[in-house]
Amino acid sequence: MNTLEQKQTALQKISQFFVILLQRFLPDPFIFAIVLTLVVFLLVMPITGQGPMQVVNAWAGGFWNLLSFSMKMAMVVVTGHAMASAPAFKRKLAMLAGVAKTPGQAIVLVTAISALACWINWGFGLVVGAIFAREIATRVKGVDYRLLIASAYSGFLFWHGGLSGSIPLAIAGGKDIAVVTNGAVTAPIPTSETIFSAMNLTILAVMFVTIPLLNRLMHPAPQDTMTIDAALLDEPEEAKPARANMTPAERLENSRLLSWLLGIMGFAYIIYYFVTKGFALNLNIVNFTFLFTAILLHGTPKSLLNSVSQGARNCAGILLQFPFYAGIMGMMTAVGSGGESLAGVISQLFVSISNETTFPLFTFLSAGVVNFFVPSGGGQWAVQAPIMMPAGAALGVNAAKTAMAIAWGDAWTNMIQPFWALPALAIAGLGAKDVMGYCIMALLGSGVIISAGFLLF
Repeated sequence: MNTLEQKQTALQKISQFFVILLQRFLPDPFIFAIVLTLVVFLLVMPITGQGPMQVVNAWAGGFWNLLSFSMKMAMVVVTGHAMASAPAFKRKLAMLAGVAKTPGQAIVLVTAISALACWINWGFGLVVGAIFAREIATRVKGVDYRLLIASAYSGFLFWHGGLSGSIPLAIAGGKDIAVVTNGAVTAPIPTSETIFSAMNLTILAVMFVTIPLLNRLMHPAPQDTMTIDAALLDEPEEAKPARANMTPAERLENSRLLSWLLGIMGFAYIIYYFVTKGFALNLNIVNFTFLFTAILLHGTPKSLLNSVSQGARNCAGILLQFPFYAGIMGMMTAVGSGGESLAGVISQLFVSISNETTFPLFTFLSAGVVNFFVPSGGGQWAVQAPIMMPAGAALGVNAAKTAMAIAWGDAWTNMIQPFWALPALAIAGLGAKDVMGYCIMALLGSGVIISAGFLLF
């Protein structure tokens, strides 16, 4: 047995240990959110000095703060599903999926495509990765479906180091930067010092090579592999009555002209948007593009409606759980009589054990911890920037490096936080317990790479 085979065998054993462990003990993500809610509730009171009713008020006060975001995430699932289910789009995916001939190649290809797509835009990558993984599963025999979806989700690691990273874009815009950072940063920090810095590009390059290989080496032995019947991933096509037998209403429902007129309007705006604003992707334009691409590809309003009805069934987890995470964020950021919040106390703990060399590393680790409770890049920046940015400045640490440490910490522990996995899992038709065992390995591998990057640069 050569060295590569020995490493694969070792990784297979370790990953299978985590897979079996989490299959047995990891509950549904909603139960995870409930437990997290109760844990934070119990921690906030003694640490911040708030009474039970104060904490309940903070929880309820934050409960609906993610409604707009929840709707956008639900639309990510629905519009992504509608686009992917169109026959023309399926054919293009099938052509790309045909590149992979073996399970190992399938895992590497899915990871690489997802990572690249997430680097461009996290919403785009989250959907495209899961959709592509589904298509690969129907083409490559013997590939483990759970690992395939986990590999697609591992591309999400590349979000904050990419073009749609909310934290580097926030400090590049400069809006309220002095207020958010408690005066530590007074001028915008260009993306040349964050997204396109030597440190960030090196971390991305090393991860782009190692994460696909890590996922490949985890592929279970044949007896442990869970495949999926391709027929289960196909949606039944609804029979369409002959045009001669259609009522006037049915003719409208099956009118290609209506879809084309609507699609032309949509793409007129899409072209205008990119011409006037450049390649500035956000959830709104991603969903808009997905939706109007689906309208054109399906050809008729009836076909689109059928596909959207199927996709809407996958949004239950988002609609139920996101308000609970908003409530958790409300408790985490609630300030007690001493002027401290639980998120602030966690951040201060890491600051207290840092020096100029270790501060970026401990900032990264603290952000990873806070991300469990505040799984939002913008929310995390609002919580940690007022503490970590002034502390970094006092230690003489470059502000761009501190900001990227918060950003990478926010991306890192997403691998074991079901919040962001829900859309991908909904598209795949899997539960968190099916993929999180593999995601733990991605967490450990990426953690070593990112930590080394902050210590060496």
